[in-house]
Amino acid sequence: MLPKTNRLSKKKDIERVSKEGKRFKEDFLILKLRENDLKESRFGFAVSRKVSKNAALRNKIRRRLSETVKMKFKKMKKGVDGLFIACPGLEKKDFWETEATMEKLFKKAGIIK
Repeated sequence: MLPKTNRLSKKKDIERVSKEGKRFKEDFLILKLRENDLKESRFGFAVSRKVSKNAALRNKIRRRLSETVKMKFKKMKKGVDGLFIACPGLEKKDFWETEATMEKLFKKAGIIK
């Protein structure tokens, strides 16, 4: 799990990233990015019922995404708010496929050093 300072938790922050952020799509995952005025990068994760009606599976996907961000955190540039949105089909991917997709998204967005 990400440290509390690196999580997007307030509704207004998530809405701001969702509306104003630049959008990057790869496979079954969407990343929306927006600059922030903080020294830290923050990330949020959205997994809707369209992906799975099973809450345990949605939480599993959320944990996978969070763990991958945590693994890549030291390489990322600071001062960015990001929102990962899972699309239907992601529930069939394993951890390593999801991690590879996220790596492509980070490179496409230019936030990995």
